Amino acid sequence: MSTPKPRGKVRTQLWATSHLLRSRMITLMSPGKYVGMTRILRAYGPHATTGFALAANRRPDGIGLIDELGQLTWREIQERADALAVGLIAANGVKPTSVAILCRNHRGFVDALLAAGRLGVPALLLNTGFTGPAIAEVLEREGAGLVIYDEEFSEVIADSRSRILGLVEVLSWVDDLSKARPGPTTEELIRANAGRKAEVVKPGRVVLLTSGTTGTAKGANRSGGGPQELAAVLERIPWHAEERVVVAAPLFHAWGFGQVVIAATMCCTVILRRKFDPEATLALADQHQARGIAVVPVMLERIMDLPAKTLDRYRLDSVRFVTASGSRMRGEAVTAFMDRFGDIVYNSYNATEAGQISVATPSDLRHAVDTAGRPVTGTTIRLVDDDGRDVPVGEVGRIIVKGTSQFDGYTSGDAKASLEGYMVSGDVGRMDAEGRLFVVGRDDDMIVSGGENVYPVEVEKAIGELEAIREVVVVGVDDEQYGQRLAAYVVPAQAGSVDSDVIRSHVKARLAGYKVPRDVVLLDELPRNASGKIVVRDLPGWADGANHADGWF
Repeated sequence: MSTPKPRGKVRTQLWATSHLLRSRMITLMSPGKYVGMTRILRAYGPHATTGFALAANRRPDGIGLIDELGQLTWREIQERADALAVGLIAANGVKPTSVAILCRNHRGFVDALLAAGRLGVPALLLNTGFTGPAIAEVLEREGAGLVIYDEEFSEVIADSRSRILGLVEVLSWVDDLSKARPGPTTEELIRANAGRKAEVVKPGRVVLLTSGTTGTAKGANRSGGGPQELAAVLERIPWHAEERVVVAAPLFHAWGFGQVVIAATMCCTVILRRKFDPEATLALADQHQARGIAVVPVMLERIMDLPAKTLDRYRLDSVRFVTASGSRMRGEAVTAFMDRFGDIVYNSYNATEAGQISVATPSDLRHAVDTAGRPVTGTTIRLVDDDGRDVPVGEVGRIIVKGTSQFDGYTSGDAKASLEGYMVSGDVGRMDAEGRLFVVGRDDDMIVSGGENVYPVEVEKAIGELEAIREVVVVGVDDEQYGQRLAAYVVPAQAGSVDSDVIRSHVKARLAGYKVPRDVVLLDELPRNASGKIVVRDLPGWADGANHADGWF
C-alpha cells in the first residue's frame, strides 16, 4: 500500500513545488542567482555534491559548516574542494581513480567528498568501525588507491598499506603535528593550491557501504535524488531553508550522509562534532539554536540515559525536529524524550539501496511507538508471502518497495533482488488498519523452533517492558533438539537488578511458551558498530550456541 500521491507530471510538479515553497527552499532571488543555479544543475545534475554548489550560489557568505575547528562559509567550502582536488592529483601523480574516505564528522569529510566530485571519480565512504583487514578488503575490491583518513585510524590503514602497492595516504584530521606522517594532510594540500580550480567534470558516483554486521559489507552505488524526492521528505519532516541543523549521525552512514546532503541543498548550516557525546549534542543544539538534530536511534537512547539533573540543563526550545533512522528505536526512550522535549521525534525507515521509504511522525509514535510510519509520497510498500501474494492487514509479510529513488546496483555488479518491479528490502513487517508500517525484523531473522515460527523482535519488545532492562537483543542459535532456539542478550539498567528467571517469567506471561528464550545472557553493553547497529556475530557465545546463561558480564 502507499500514501496518496500526485498523478501525472503536472500534478506531481505542483505538489513538489508547494512543499518546496512551504519549506522556503524556493524563495525570491535575483535573476543572477537563478542563472547560476541553472548552470550548476546543468554541470552537476542531481548529485550528492550539487546541493553544496547551490548553497554557495544562494548564500556564498552564509555559514555552511561549523565544527570543532570553527566555521566555514559556503564559498569557502567550495574553494577548499577545488584546492583539494588539484592537490590530490599532485599527491597521487595522476588523477586518482577513486577517493576512499575514512573520516569522522568534521570538515575533512566534506572536503574529501566534494574533491572526489570535482575530479569525477567515485567517493568510497568507509565505516569508521571497520577493522584493518575489512578496510583492506574493501579498498582492494573497489580498486581504491588513495585514501583520506583521520590520524586515529593510522593503525587500521596499516593492513591496506601492506596489501595495496603504492597506496597514497592523505591525513584529514591530525592530532599531533610533530609526528612523522605517511603523506600530506588535506590542510597542507588546500593551502598549497589555494585559488586553483579543478576542471569541471560530471561528478563521480558515491559508494555507500551496507552495514556488514553479519558479513562483508557491499558497496552500493546511489544516484542523487531530484525535487520529488526532496519534497517527499519535506512533506513529513519540517525542514526549513537557511536554518541550523546538528548532524550527529555518522557521515559515512547512508542516514547521516543523506541528512548532510539535504541540509546543503536547503542551505542549512551543518553543525558537526567529531565524536558523539550525548550531552555535547544537546549543548550544541542549544548553543547554536538549531532547528533540527539528526541521529541514529542509539544516540537518542544514550541521550535519555543521561541523569535527569543533566537533562534539566537543556531545553531544546529552538528544535523543531529530531530525525532518526538506521535501526529500531527503544520505545521507552522515544516516549521519554518527547515527554521532556516535546513531540519532535521523526523515525524514518530507510535502506541504503532504496533511500527513504517511510516516516513515522510524532503523532504516529504517540499512537504506536514502534511504528516505522507511513510510506512517503511516491513510494509504494507491499507485504507479500513467500509466493509473492499480498498478505492481509495485520499479518506479517516480506516488505517490498517501489519508489523514485535511484539505486544503481552494487559495485560488484550484482543487483538487489526484485519482485514484479518492486525491490525486495530483506525485511519483514506488518501494516495496521491506518496504513502504518511495523518492521518486525530481517527476513532471515525468523527462526523455526520445534516447528514454530518466531520473530525475535516480539520477544525483545516483551523483555524491554521491564523497567530493570536498559537494552536487549534476541537472536536464534542452533539447537540439536529443536533446530533453533532463542537466546536473549540483556543489559540491565543496574547491575543485579534483574535475573534470568524474572525475564523468562515475564515473557511466559505475555507470549506463547515456545517464544520464551532458553538462554538469557547478561551483559554490561551490547556490541555495536560505528552506526549504532548491534553486531550479532560479536555477541559472546553466539557462534557456539549461546549456551552460557547468566554467566556473562
